[in-house]
Amino acid sequence: MKATIDHIRCPLHPHTLSVRPIRRWVEDHCEGSVLNLFAGRTRLDVDEIRNDADHDADADFHLDALEFLERWQGGPFDTILLDPLSSIRKSENADQTRVARYFRALKDAIVKQLKPAGKVITFGYHTIVMGKGRGFELEKIGVFSHGGAAHDTIASVERYQL
Repeated sequence: MKATIDHIRCPLHPHTLSVRPIRRWVEDHCEGSVLNLFAGRTRLDVDEIRNDADHDADADFHLDALEFLERWQGGPFDTILLDPLSSIRKSENADQTRVARYFRALKDAIVKQLKPAGKVITFGYHTIVMGKGRGFELEKIGVFSHGGAAHDTIASVERYQL
């Protein structure tokens, strides 16, 4: 199966999901129970468990994402949304080894909390995040163009194939 691409023009905002076209795209691609690991301030119109390490965020839990995944006892999710802060993504350039180790552990922990045939929706600078090595198939890419000198926002939807 080849991934399809959605190209959407929309404004840039530090809170990605507060942008209506992006939020709607995410909601359209969520299935069943959703874990939003870096929830931020914007609630989605889905069956959502919200985690964010920032105590000012509108979240059900305020834990580091990896700590949340390791502690969660409530059963697996149909969809996991992974939208880390841009400062975390950008830190890959500054401290690649530490950040790479953290995200590798995070992705391994995500697999343990995802139902068979579940989805992971990831925002970042890459189109393949979970990857075939973990049993995922890329289904959809969202490219959100902000115009001018702003970089596009990229999202991927990957399905767990077992």
